[in-house]
Amino acid sequence: MTHRFVVPYHGQGSVFDEDDVAAVARLLRSDAHLSGGQERGAFENEFAQHVGARHAVSMTSCTMALELATHLLSLRPGDEVVASPLTFQATVAPLLSRPVGVRFADIDPDTLALDPAAVARVVGPRTRAIYVTHYGGLPADLDGLLTVARQHNLVLLEDCAHALGSRYHGRGAGTVGDLGCWSFHSLKNMSTMGQGGMVTCRDDRWAGTLRRIHAMEPDADFRPRTIPADFGGRQPPGPEDPERHARNAYTDDCTTIRHGGLNATMSEPAAAVGRTQLAKLPAMVARRRDIAARLHAGFADLPGVVPHRDLPGTVHSYHLYTLRISDATPDLRDEVVRRLHHEHGVEMILRYFPLHLLPEWRRRGGAYGQAPTAERIWFDELVNLPIYPAMTDRQIDHLIDGFRVAVRQARGALPAARVVAS
Repeated sequence: MTHRFVVPYHGQGSVFDEDDVAAVARLLRSDAHLSGGQERGAFENEFAQHVGARHAVSMTSCTMALELATHLLSLRPGDEVVASPLTFQATVAPLLSRPVGVRFADIDPDTLALDPAAVARVVGPRTRAIYVTHYGGLPADLDGLLTVARQHNLVLLEDCAHALGSRYHGRGAGTVGDLGCWSFHSLKNMSTMGQGGMVTCRDDRWAGTLRRIHAMEPDADFRPRTIPADFGGRQPPGPEDPERHARNAYTDDCTTIRHGGLNATMSEPAAAVGRTQLAKLPAMVARRRDIAARLHAGFADLPGVVPHRDLPGTVHSYHLYTLRISDATPDLRDEVVRRLHHEHGVEMILRYFPLHLLPEWRRRGGAYGQAPTAERIWFDELVNLPIYPAMTDRQIDHLIDGFRVAVRQARGALPAARVVAS
C-alpha cells in the first residue's frame, strides 16, 4: 500500500543493514545462550567507551533504566525531584507510583531543557534529585544544572533518550551528571531491534547494584551465618554438584531488602545488534546533522522561524528536528502544522505535551501556569519536522518547500497579528 505521506514520520530512526542481520544470524546458528553472555558484556563495554562513562549497564528499555536509576536514589516519602515538563512521560514515570513530590521547573527557550535558574527557584529542603532531558538531542545547560545540584547536594540524572551522539563541551551526554539513562527504541538514533536501554554512571557501588537487580537478584543486605542453615539435615551443595540456584541460602541471613530484583537484562541478539549499530552511530548522526543543516538553510529567510540548533560547546544529534514559530499571529503554528499534515504530505507529530498538565500529574498538583515558557512554546510555537538517516534528498526538498508554502498559506489565511504588550 502506498503511504499517503511524501515525508512520513518513519518508524525507524536508524539504518539496519547486512551487518545487523549477520550479527543476529550468527547467534541464532550457534549454541550460545540467547538471554545473556558475551555480546551483552561487550556491548556495555563498547558503549561506555563510546560515551566516556566508567560503567554502562544494559536494560530492556530506557523506561526500565529510569526505574532502576530511580531506585538508586533511595527516595523516602515526602522527598522531592525536580524535572522538566517538556519530555516523554517515561522520564518521570518511576516517580508516579512513589510517595514523592515532583516539581516541574520551567525550561530554557534555547535548549528546551531545564532552565538552571528555574530549577534553583523550586529546590526545597526535601529535594533529592534533578531529572533533565536533553530535548531532541541538544544538551541542556549541564554546567548550570550541575552548579545547582552541587550547591544543594542533589543527584543530577540525565535522560539521554534523545542524546545518542550528543556532546557537551567535549564530553559525551550522560557523563556530566551522576547518572545517564539511554534509549535504543526503534525511533532513536540507534536501536537494539526496537527496544533497549542503558544506564551509565561513575559510581562503582551503583553499578554493582544495577547489575544485581536487573538480573533477578535483590538489592539487600546479608549477614554471614556462623553455621550453615539447617534444612532438615540436608548439606550445602559442593562445588562439583549440579546447579541448584541455592546462591547463599546456606551461608547467610538477610537483614534488609531494598529492592526484590527483576528481569531487565538485554538479550544477546539485541546486544549484538547494539554493537553493530554503535559502530554506525557516528555516520547516522552525521547524516542527521547534514539534513538539519539543509533545513536550517532552507528556512533561514523565514521571519519568526527559530530552529533548535547547536549552542556554543555543544553537538546536537538531531533525534528531533524542532523549530519555533515565534509570531504574534494567533494560531499560526497550528495552522502551519495542519496544512503540512493534510495538504503537503508531511506527517506531523508534536513532542511532547507538558507533563504537568496530564491528568495523572494534575492529580498530583500540576496546574497551568506553573511552567509558562514551556506552556507558551508548546501551545503556540513548537514544531517537530520528520528527520531520520534514510530520508532522501527528494524528501528533504519536499519538506523545505512544503513548510515554506504552509507558512505563507497560514499567514494569508489567518487574521493579522495581534499587538503584543511589551
